[in-house]
Amino acid sequence: MPIGDKVLSNFRQQKEEEKVYAAQKIKVGIIGTGWIAEEHVESYLRQPDVEIVALADLVEGKASKFAKHYGLTGARLYPNHKAMLESEALDAVSVCTYNVTHAECAIEALNAGVHVLLEKPMCVTLDEAIAMMRAEKKSGKILSVGFQPRMDENMGMIKKIVESGTLGEVYYIQTGGGRRRGIPSSTFIEKKTAGIGALGDIGCYSLDMVLNAIGYPKPLTVTGYTSSFFGTSPEYQEPEDASRFDVDDFAAAFIRLEGGIVLDFRIAWAMHVDTPGDTIILGKKAALRIPSTECWNGTIGGPMKLYTDVAGEQVETIIPAIESKGPGLFDRKIRSFLDAIITGGAAPVPTSQIVYNQAILEGIARSAALGREVEITVPEV
Repeated sequence: MPIGDKVLSNFRQQKEEEKVYAAQKIKVGIIGTGWIAEEHVESYLRQPDVEIVALADLVEGKASKFAKHYGLTGARLYPNHKAMLESEALDAVSVCTYNVTHAECAIEALNAGVHVLLEKPMCVTLDEAIAMMRAEKKSGKILSVGFQPRMDENMGMIKKIVESGTLGEVYYIQTGGGRRRGIPSSTFIEKKTAGIGALGDIGCYSLDMVLNAIGYPKPLTVTGYTSSFFGTSPEYQEPEDASRFDVDDFAAAFIRLEGGIVLDFRIAWAMHVDTPGDTIILGKKAALRIPSTECWNGTIGGPMKLYTDVAGEQVETIIPAIESKGPGLFDRKIRSFLDAIITGGAAPVPTSQIVYNQAILEGIARSAALGREVEITVPEV
């Protein structure tokens, strides 16, 4: 087929697909209209097969202002997620509330027969994670956790390298990251809304990068440490924020995983250094160094480096960073969720994996509070 004819054919096919999308809109509701909801709505508006039909927020007037800003003139507004779920025939919801309400909103949406895209972290406690998984299993609906870094080509490359056997048996991982200065405000810095601080905000991403690469083995024990020297100090915070800050702004842990793997982890919203170190995956045949980023932005901080021996000589191989093309990571997250709904496929980021991520986060916080190592037991669902 000549190139011109092929282009015309592809254009016609795209238009036909858009007609199908228009006839079969996925009806979406947004629970919580804070800043992260902006990313969800902007991405949904770029999808041809989505109609945002409802918004819910506890703060009076907030959903109305949000709807006006995005031109969602047809979206109905609700004072809470329960009222929305009772009144609307929804296909899916995005849960964009603060951390301590993630479980409640997700469970009630699943019980109402609605697919759920849940913002990270999954929740605050392991018990909440298990309750969500049980609701998911009972409902037969999708519950996907919003870890868009999974969609980055470089994250995929890390997983490919590990699965290829190039590293051999992995026995030790060092990972983490964070910001020299980067403490958020709003609901992020109080236990009554966030539950946990830097651990849940960016620590979950760092853990997912390496745990996903090695197949998410079960965590067994953890020795954790947390601190909040910067968040509680008026020297680094606005006085009103420092006075209410009661979560972690730094965390570190030593985690033992099934299969004899040890995970050395640290994460920070603030510290007196630009990075706590690169991610390193040590295998018995080779090792991989993954450059850190200034702020956890969903990709890697530059070319990776593979260390191995060839013919008795120590060799270093540069693995160039892959430049992302096409839709952004957030759009990929949204699209993969929608495609799973359409095809009846599995959740793009399944709870069966992220429950271990959540167990580690809770284990770190629990160990830090007790001042000793703790065991991690994840119940079967």
